[in-house]
Amino acid sequence: MSPSAPRIGITVGDPAGIGPEIVAAAARALEPGTAQLRVYGDLRAVDAAGGLPAGVERRALQGPRVQPGVPDPAAADAVIEAIESAARDCLRGELDAMATAPISKHVIAEAGYDWPGHTELLESIAGPGPAVMLLLGGELRVALATIHCALRDVPGRLSVDGIAGVLGVLHRDLQGRFAIDAPRIAVCGLNPHAGEQGRFGDEEGRVITPALERARAAGIDCRGPFAADSLFARALRGEFDVVLGMYHDQALGPLKTHAFGTAINVTLGLRLIRTSVDHGTAFDIAGRGSADARSMIEAVRWAIELGRNAAARGGA
Repeated sequence: MSPSAPRIGITVGDPAGIGPEIVAAAARALEPGTAQLRVYGDLRAVDAAGGLPAGVERRALQGPRVQPGVPDPAAADAVIEAIESAARDCLRGELDAMATAPISKHVIAEAGYDWPGHTELLESIAGPGPAVMLLLGGELRVALATIHCALRDVPGRLSVDGIAGVLGVLHRDLQGRFAIDAPRIAVCGLNPHAGEQGRFGDEEGRVITPALERARAAGIDCRGPFAADSLFARALRGEFDVVLGMYHDQALGPLKTHAFGTAINVTLGLRLIRTSVDHGTAFDIAGRGSADARSMIEAVRWAIELGRNAAARGGA
């Protein structure tokens, strides 16, 4: 990889959403020479949203023409193809990282796809994983032990093996991709007050603590389980490098309160580097020219930085 110009793939996402607008804005915001960009997806929609600057490579993968704000499952095949194509180009070494604009889980499900989102799709291509969602913004990094599932299903999805595996991925990728030599990982409890010694639930003692003990035996600096209601304030003060939450909103609520509009998602644990926005397709404002592109700009910027870090440390 050229240290001065990493090769970054960007996928447009659902062309009826704000993806075309924020991708066009992010490509134009990048300082010339910072990276070599290759954009995958419905380029007709990107051109209508402001277009790409000269020098950006174009990979048109598009289905039926859609209207902004009008989601259409007929476009889903091309949306998925664009993501798969960028991922495979990463695996072939043609790209150093990829950044993705949002897709609609409902739209791809209506088209017959089973993946709940990008993370699971990319794990099927670049696994074996486990794929771990890490989100960052401002002074906070958070990760998830479970991803897209109903809250009632979370306790059953937690296991000693699963949490220990996530801790291993966090430790390895914080070192290799974020260049943090000795990562400090804080772990949330599942229940109020981290279970209050079993009074409010036994998952902390039965599942989470044994997972922490296993990870610490492998040399990982992980601490907890802590009560989630006060843990994120400690992380913001610099006590930890990342907080591992047990479920989606436990971790993402504090992150988005702290860094709404600028936070991004990074998928760890795979044989490629992928960053993404931390928001959805926003069909209600698509095509109006009012979409906030800051998260997409940050996603591209972090794809560049993580690609450089991985290359400096011997690979993704």
